Amino acid sequence: MSAGRPREAGAGPAVVLVGPPGAGKTTVGKVLARRLGVELRDTDADIETAAGKAIPEIFVDDGEAHFRALEREAVRAALTGHEGVVSLGGGAVMDAGTRELLAGLPVVFLDVALADAVKRVGLDAPRPLLAVNPRKQWRTLMEQRRPLYTEVARAVVTTEGRDPEETAQAVLDALELKEA
Repeated sequence: MSAGRPREAGAGPAVVLVGPPGAGKTTVGKVLARRLGVELRDTDADIETAAGKAIPEIFVDDGEAHFRALEREAVRAALTGHEGVVSLGGGAVMDAGTRELLAGLPVVFLDVALADAVKRVGLDAPRPLLAVNPRKQWRTLMEQRRPLYTEVARAVVTTEGRDPEETAQAVLDALELKEA
């Protein structure tokens, strides 16, 4: 994967984080935003704000198709209207239009081991797609999504054995970005 190119003002996000539930996209995104002197935009938070309810409630009340439509719009808005760090929901890469929008952007796939994801997400956390047999569901999600995360990523950063600060440094190094 190629190193990051210098960004021009208005050229889109400084960093886009993708990965499965429990990868640390929001946590690492906050560290990156602070270190780069920019804002973090989390598309899951954008969806909850727009819908006026939590993501698990959207799944239950309105269904996954409605959630995915909200997600597509939130991702488009974030990728075209934000110059800071963007954290995408774990399933956002499933949409072909989203993958097209990510082309050429400084996307980093935060790769996390199952054991770490389980510790971070928790087996009782309100994650709609992990509600039944979370370990098996997580493995199934990764089988489906790993090729897509890799496809859109300019760099892959493993989170294993790294705290959020170390992971953020690995992202900065991978994209050849300097702190503000």
